Amino acid sequence: MDQTPTVDNPWPIGLLSAKIKGYIDRLGSVWVEGEITQWGVSGGNVYGKLKDLTADSTVGFTMWSSVKARVPADLKQGDRVVALIKPSYWSKGGTLTMQVFEMRHVGLGDLLERLERLRAQLALEGLFETARKKPLPFLPRRVGLITGKDSDAEKDVLRNAQLRWPAVQFRVVHTAVQGDRVVADVTAAIRVLDADEEIDVIIVARGGGDFQNLLGFSDEGLLRAASACVTPLVSAIGHEADRPLLDEVADLRASTPTDAAKRVVPDVSEELNRVQQARARMGSCISALLRHETHRVEQLRTRPVLAGSDWIVDSRAEELTRYVARGSELVSRAIDTAATATSELAAQLRALSPQRTLDRGYAIAQRDDGSIVRSDDDAPLGTTLVLRLAEGSISAVSDGPLGDPDRRREPAGTARTAR
Repeated sequence: MDQTPTVDNPWPIGLLSAKIKGYIDRLGSVWVEGEITQWGVSGGNVYGKLKDLTADSTVGFTMWSSVKARVPADLKQGDRVVALIKPSYWSKGGTLTMQVFEMRHVGLGDLLERLERLRAQLALEGLFETARKKPLPFLPRRVGLITGKDSDAEKDVLRNAQLRWPAVQFRVVHTAVQGDRVVADVTAAIRVLDADEEIDVIIVARGGGDFQNLLGFSDEGLLRAASACVTPLVSAIGHEADRPLLDEVADLRASTPTDAAKRVVPDVSEELNRVQQARARMGSCISALLRHETHRVEQLRTRPVLAGSDWIVDSRAEELTRYVARGSELVSRAIDTAATATSELAAQLRALSPQRTLDRGYAIAQRDDGSIVRSDDDAPLGTTLVLRLAEGSISAVSDGPLGDPDRRREPAGTARTAR
């Protein structure tokens, strides 16, 4: 057994190197997961670095040409992979290397399963509902563009938009479009552009890429930021076959960045043609309306009512004559009827009048106070009476009732009445 090294009895470097190599060799081969942050080929061999997915930790690796021939040909920087590596310590140079014996993309089945769970959760919350998607403005004042710096996607959007509408204005925010900075950069850019009152629509654009390169655009945090965006958002990620979840949350999904430019701004030539067509249709409609109204006026002018006005006076004069004659007839008839009724009523009144009774020889006896004598009790002996006759009246004094034994008898020939 080796003695514990001290200042007086130190280990030789070779012994330390041998011990380190022994420790590392006993570790053997292990499977690790990470993201390729550096990928370089030299002499058929690959030299690169793997970064931890969550922690700030990176290791370098070496892949000999014999191994490279057996790994996927599409591996590149930014890919998420699992690798079978064996730590190797080179005693002579004192360096530690990670030799890769196998490397493959991280299990796509696991990623797809996680994406499907996230898709189901967001769909349940209503983030994919058509009813919540906002319509794009017909002609935006300024377009916000989130894309990679000097990327083909940026050039495609700007070039096609300006070809369609030369006066269109852009505010471009450059972000990472792959790698571990995608989520933070794009989320921050969405919030910055959404807060800009001059921005009427936002485009998130990226060129094509493999499934793993587009994973950042299916991140839950980025998706919720897009859902909370008040400004209409267009997703133009990848190509037609690429469908990150941002396509489902966005208000409009464009198949390519070029398609996004065509969907966001109108074509000036097409709009001019539409204006000309609209003007032509309006001119035709106005001309047809004027012709129709002119024809109506001509028809009205040929009618008798407008050809001469005498017939109006004549017809109204005839009607007035008929009305006057009819009115006179009705008034005369009403007067005759009223006269007949009045005569009948007068006859009835005369028949019932006290004068009529007087005309038949009767008289009405009244006392001095004007009250009418109705019974012999009303005119006791000596009562002064006024007898009202058919013509004139006479005064008299009552002798009392005829059957009264106290009735005073006057000598024959004594007058009891006077005019």
